Amino acid sequence: MKTHSYTLTLIFDPNLNEAQLQIEKDAVNALLARVEGELVEVDEWGLRRLAYPIRKLSEGYYTIYTLKLPGSAPKALESSLRLRDNVMRALVVRDRPEWRTRKTPEAKTEATPAA
Repeated sequence: MKTHSYTLTLIFDPNLNEAQLQIEKDAVNALLARVEGELVEVDEWGLRRLAYPIRKLSEGYYTIYTLKLPGSAPKALESSLRLRDNVMRALVVRDRPEWRTRKTPEAKTEATPAA
């Protein structure tokens, strides 16, 4: 089965303690196993200020997952995560290589002064 790379962005309730946060992370890992996904990388940003209030809260605990998922799994994963009480936002985005453009350093040419 063909898999694609995805980025999963989760914003958890900022009032969770360490144990509750670990339970939520374990639930994400269990969901990944259920949809036959592969966890590539986890990037925890921690508490961040939100651009606008969500559930009357101005902060959230951000966690970014890089995943490899089969075709129909992203929709199932996102809908399952949205049902969890401590997940404020969940967003799954397919990672496309053409979006990762790198700027090539231009060769520096020394300007000769005009006479």
